[in-house]
Amino acid sequence: MRSREPEDHQENADRWVVSYADFITLLFAFFTVMYAVSRVDSGKLGEFVGSTRGAFGSNPSASARPIIAGIVPIPPTASGLRRDADRIIAAGGADAAVTVRQAPRGLVLSMSEDVLFDAGTAYVKTSSTASLAAVAAVLKKAQCDAAVEGHTDSLPISNARYASNWELSATRATNILARLVAEYGVSPARLSAAGYAEFRPVASNTNPEGRARNRRVDVVLLLAGTGAGGTR
Repeated sequence: MRSREPEDHQENADRWVVSYADFITLLFAFFTVMYAVSRVDSGKLGEFVGSTRGAFGSNPSASARPIIAGIVPIPPTASGLRRDADRIIAAGGADAAVTVRQAPRGLVLSMSEDVLFDAGTAYVKTSSTASLAAVAAVLKKAQCDAAVEGHTDSLPISNARYASNWELSATRATNILARLVAEYGVSPARLSAAGYAEFRPVASNTNPEGRARNRRVDVVLLLAGTGAGGTR
């Protein structure tokens, strides 16, 4: 009877081809996933994850959702959002009350004191509704972190409620942040508040017109690729 040893040996020698093919398949799947993530298209990635897990015998409904939920969208750059911000603010009838400018950290939506507050107070006026609604709409469109920053002029505060311009500017910023969250549904996880008193002016404090410009609240959209720096 003829021996089968050479044939068996040939079979064993060729088994590495199967393992190599599996490795190449997994490597292809890995780089495809990395490409999909780099494109940050959660919809297409969801379809890919579902089909890939289905092909490997997994349950896509049980395992795909956590991966998709963990993807953080890349915030838009200033060039596109500036155009959207101008359009949204104009559509809300707030273009006379909210000014838009570019700064080192991102896009600044600025509202003057007389739009938001009475002099020397931090109570938000009911007449500011259109302005705050427009700012909130821009924030929701941007889906990026934002800083709400209060500013005053250089004249010392002269009432019993606020001991300094620091307190007034910080309280104003906090109150605006609270309104954006509670009344307009902006995510609180994306917002911070700060008060800068008179120390980040946008105009001279030596005349009434300049001081009026300095009394403001800025909402700074911290956009991708804008670098660090002040809001001036």
